[in-house]
Order: sequence, then structure tokens, then C-alpha cells
Amino acid sequence: MRWSRALRRGTCAGLAMAGLLAFPASTAPAGAIPALVTAMVPGPSQRADFPELTPAVAARLDTAIRQVMREAGVPGVIVGLSAPGKGSYVRAFGVADKASGAAMSPGLYMRIGSETKTFTVTALLQLVDRGKLGLDDPIARYVDGVPNGDRITLRHLAGMRSGLFNYTEDDAFVKAFLADPERPFTPRQLLAYSFKHPVQFQPGETFAYCNTNTILLGLVVEKIGGRPLPEFVEKNVVAPAGLRHTVFPSGAAFPNPHAHGYTRQTASGEVEDATDWNPSWGWAAGAMISDLPDLRTWARVVATGTLLTPKTQAERLAMGPTGIPGTGYGLGIFTVHGWVGHNGSLPGYESLTIYLPEARATLVALVNTDIRYEGVAPGTLVGQAVTRVVTPDHEFVLPASPASPAPASPTTPVSPTTSASPASPRPSAPATGHGD
Repeated sequence: MRWSRALRRGTCAGLAMAGLLAFPASTAPAGAIPALVTAMVPGPSQRADFPELTPAVAARLDTAIRQVMREAGVPGVIVGLSAPGKGSYVRAFGVADKASGAAMSPGLYMRIGSETKTFTVTALLQLVDRGKLGLDDPIARYVDGVPNGDRITLRHLAGMRSGLFNYTEDDAFVKAFLADPERPFTPRQLLAYSFKHPVQFQPGETFAYCNTNTILLGLVVEKIGGRPLPEFVEKNVVAPAGLRHTVFPSGAAFPNPHAHGYTRQTASGEVEDATDWNPSWGWAAGAMISDLPDLRTWARVVATGTLLTPKTQAERLAMGPTGIPGTGYGLGIFTVHGWVGHNGSLPGYESLTIYLPEARATLVALVNTDIRYEGVAPGTLVGQAVTRVVTPDHEFVLPASPASPAPASPTTPVSPTTSASPASPRPSAPATGHGD
């Protein structure tokens, strides 16, 4: 999700916000994981009572989304909702650029934060399918210098159960980022912020959304895949999935046309245009860019395992407990009240891409702000508003994330959602939750 949580509480590329999920740590034993799978990821034989997307339902959705925008102060929103035999709902609301007043459009590129994790982990799982590595291999086999690296496995990293410190919670990282949001970071620089801290818990003991995990997996994909991560993801994930407008940028480059993004994750605490900020600090955990049509395709691909063997996809969907009822986190993917996918968040942008297996329904929401409203991420608010109308028995609900009381120490929402971005430090700032 951008499983979203405050930076200092554990952000994942949403700074989670590169992916936002704001899950508290769970103390459930690792052995409890398999029991959740059937209950949390329904089989295709089950059918949800998904409504036909008639003009009347569309009008209700329009009203619900506009209400969220009005109350939370969201500049612009793009939404795509569909299910076989039920029709399609595609809308854009508000503005893509507050300075010019340009309208939001369904075809605009957006930064997707922690949804990048779904691409990185898919690449990793493809290498598993090719027999190049194993999920229970220790990370020390591939990357030197990882604290507890001989005990932390690739499965622990992909499932957010490593115990490593989240680099986006490090004071020095936050200071460096806020001092110059356009500066580049390398993966090794990001890991250095994490590795100077002791491990938080032993591998597999609990769930804690952490961008450090996915940065390490990106390095593994590069090493075993034999090419830079963006190239490997493009050739083996993006292209085979049929995605034509999904990009893993090497820096701050942003294809046109794109929406401007607005954040309060700033040194001054004032709202700023973060459009050209460098997302390299999120890298494998939160740097990617996409658009509505591609994400509508990706929602189904990642949730159904189109690019993986059935065995590996089943392992991916083995949702472990997160500490929040009705939710679970697998290998770079989450479930929230039946919806399967991920969210993302980083300064200025939030995304939500989810799939409901029972109805084979897809929902994508893209927002050009990460400023929370009463502690809840705007992407989550939009997802909740839409699902409350069409699937009230499967409402996308995530709890609010606490804001840091110290303005000098910005926090980052993480989502199963997210994703890799620093979150707003001001309690008064409306912002998004989940990772991110």
C-alpha cells in the first residue's frame, strides 16, 4: 500500500511513501501465515456482488470522489474502475497544474511510489522461476555488509519481515533529502543510512514495512539478472505485461504529459510543487512512473500471476499478518478486505492499484498530492470512497497514520501502499496513509 506510516515510524518507499501501507508490527508467528491465504485471497469461483456501472452508479461515484477532494483539499484525481460484464468507469477530476489551471486527464503520467515494489519483486520471482535463486537464500549470498545478512532471506525481505532499519527513518537521510530534494542518491548510499542502525527484530518475527528491504532486492535482481534494474524490469516485466507508458527513470526525468504533484514534506513545512524532485532515493522501492491505462492492466497481471508460474504466484499470495484486521502482506503485494495489490506514495503523488479476485474487478486511483487529511492518505480516501459505493462488503479501509509532533523531523507514509517518500511532518497537514 504506500502502506503508509510516518517516516520515523517506518516508511517504505512511500519516503512508503514510495509505497504506502501503514501497518503496525504484528507479533503473530511466521507459522500462522498459510492459514490466512484462503480467507484473504478468494478464489475465482467465488463471486462478489459487483454492480453494473450504470450512469446512476457513475453519478454516485462522481459525488463521492468530489466530496473527498473538497474535504481533503485534493487538487486532482484520476480513477479507473471496471469488471467483466459490468462496464467501465474512467474519470479525471480537478487540476493537474494549480499554476496554469490545466485540467486533470486520464492519460497523464504520474509517479507511483511504492507500487514500484510490485515490479521489483515480480522481477525477483521471475529469477526464482528460472532457477537462478531461491526465496530462502540468505541476502548475504548476494550483498555484502547486511546486518544479520546470514539469517535474513530473500523471502523475509520481500515479505517485510527482515528486521532491518528503514533508511527513510534515519535523521541524516531526512536532513539530506529535505536540504536538496533534487539530489540523486545511489542504492549503496541509501543502505548506509540503514546499516548504521542495529536490527529491529530477528528475521520472521514480525511485519514492519521497510524500504531498505526492496533496495536490497533490487541489487539482487541486478546481480543475478546481469543488467541494471531498470533495464531488467523493462525487458522482463514491463514489456511482457504489455505496458506502454510505464517507466523506471534513472533520475528526475518525467515523461510528458504529466501532472504536477504537491507536498508539504518540505524543509519549511509549506506546500511546494514536487514534480521535478529526484525519486532516486526510492529506487527499487519507489521510483517508477506510469499512467491509468497501464496500471489497470498491471492490477490484473500482478494479482493473478500472469508473469509467474502458479507455484511462485501462490507463494507470493501467502499473506502474512500485519496487525490490522482484514489485511495481509505477501511478497511485495498486500490484501485489504479482499482487494489485492499495492499502493504508493512519495512527495506530491499517491497511487492505488488493486484487484478484487471474486469479481475480477480492477480499481486504480491516482492523486497529485500526498498531503494527509486527518492522518489518512488521499489515495486511501479515494479508494475507500469508491469501494464504499461499489463493494461495501469489501471496503478499502486503512487506519490513519500518526503525524510526527516535531516539525523538524518529517515523517513518511508507507503503503501497501507505497511507498518511498518522506511524509508530512506537520500534524495539521492533510496527508495520505498507506504502502506507499
